[in-house]
Amino acid sequence: MKQKEVIVAIGSGSIAQAIARRVSIGKQVLLADIKSENAEMAAKTLREAGFEVSTTVVDVSSRASVQALVKTAVDLGAVKGVIHTAGLSPSQARPEAILKVDLYGTAVVFEEFGKVIAAGGSAVVIGSQSSHRLAIDEISQAQADELATLEPEKLLELPLVQEINDSLRAYQISKRGNALRVQAEAVKWGKREARINCISAGIVYTPLAYDELTSSERGEFYRNMLAKSPAGRGGTPDEIGALAEFLFNSSYISGSDILIDGGVTASYKYGELKPA
Repeated sequence: MKQKEVIVAIGSGSIAQAIARRVSIGKQVLLADIKSENAEMAAKTLREAGFEVSTTVVDVSSRASVQALVKTAVDLGAVKGVIHTAGLSPSQARPEAILKVDLYGTAVVFEEFGKVIAAGGSAVVIGSQSSHRLAIDEISQAQADELATLEPEKLLELPLVQEINDSLRAYQISKRGNALRVQAEAVKWGKREARINCISAGIVYTPLAYDELTSSERGEFYRNMLAKSPAGRGGTPDEIGALAEFLFNSSYISGSDILIDGGVTASYKYGELKPA
């Protein structure tokens, strides 16, 4: 029997599902999550919508776990797409855990899937508008190059990273690192006739976002952010899904970081949210 083309979704939440629905018709979906019950719940929903879905467990903070995921995917067929949504928010974890999952783990996912992605394949990673709130000169060019190109195991040893003791900064540097690394990886993926892009999303109504919106530490800040943004609201998983579908189908876009945040960053820099 001819193997189907495979779309791998890392993280099985509402954004991953919204993207998978748009890019996986006629393909085999492999849902990977650190919690098997989450993957199975999402798989049931997708199966009932007519998709062919299998599940597995992955811990992106472990290279061995990511390598096992890659093997599972390759055994199913040609890997034509990677949807990377797994991550930790500032209200969910300490700086060390955020850096291990969001910075190191994402770099490992790019590297390992970059070895097997099929010609014509595409990947999207969910970054964050929060990284765009960093000043343009927050990190030097040399630091940016290191975040983009160093082997993943060396990222956590960087002085820039080791000095972080705040969860929000860990998240912002990690997501800036994701966007920078997409540029470097696009060169490697291009040699396999494949593409990779980053979506820097604003507050999208997901369980992770609700953790932020109801956080005693940052909830008021985020609620004010939405109220004073040009859109005046958060985003929906389907809006992220629509952009991801566009990127999957746009053969001239690779190595890009696209900001989709309802104008929050614009307001933060030039509008009502600008710090006094």
